[in-house]
Order: sequence, then C-alpha cells, then structure tokens
Amino acid sequence: MYAVEVRDHIMIAHSFRGDLFGPAQALHGATFVVDVAFYREDLTEEGVVVDIARAHEALKGVLGPLNYRNLDEVPAFAGRNTTTEVLARHVFDHMAAAARSGDLGTGGDGIVRIRVSLHESHVARAWYEADIGPAA
Repeated sequence: MYAVEVRDHIMIAHSFRGDLFGPAQALHGATFVVDVAFYREDLTEEGVVVDIARAHEALKGVLGPLNYRNLDEVPAFAGRNTTTEVLARHVFDHMAAAARSGDLGTGGDGIVRIRVSLHESHVARAWYEADIGPAA
C-alpha cells in the first residue's frame, strides 16, 4: 500500500459539556497539527499516490472555516463536543468527499483509505481512519 501525507494546522477555541472534561468545560484554546494520509494500492501512471498540491489545498479548504474560530459557534458542530476525535472525523468526511468528487486531481480516484490525525500536543493525538467508497 502506498501513502502520501499532507499537513496543516488550526488554532481554535471551544468548551466541552460534561463532568468528564473537568476544567476543559470552560472556554479554552487549542492548536492542532492536522495530518491527512491518502492510501492507494498502486501508483498512478505518473508515479504518484495523489497530487500533493491539490491534497494540501483541499485540506486548507476544510480547515479554513475552523481556523481562529470558537467552534462552539460553528453550526456544523451545534450541540456536540468538539473533541479531537470529532474534529478528526469532520476533516475525514470532507477529505473523502474531495477524493470521491475528483477535487484531488491525479490519483484521487484510486484512493482507498484515508487517515486523519490531529495532534493536540507533543504527547497526545487522535485520529479517524477508514476506507472510502469509489469516486463519483
């Protein structure tokens, strides 16, 4: 299996509901390093997994509306705790849609799996990883 990974970051604010979160129930900030890995069985005719520039632009497009925002005020997350795991799935869903729609260009149609990792510090990260359906 071949893979290519792109990286970006976001700075957000949010708060959590529930005793599990202790002091994180109060509004606080976080900076996430976001890695997205694209997997495919074989390389394209050009010898790539996916067009890295397009993959990076797609990731920027997903993260842009979240960057420097209070996620408690973002309609897509209404009523949900924006945990690292929830954010990883949000990014995954958008990147999978980009792969299926052809937005990733060369190689996007052959991507079979995507892994989205959010690093919330140098000692903790979470990810969501799954196979994706065929391109449209």
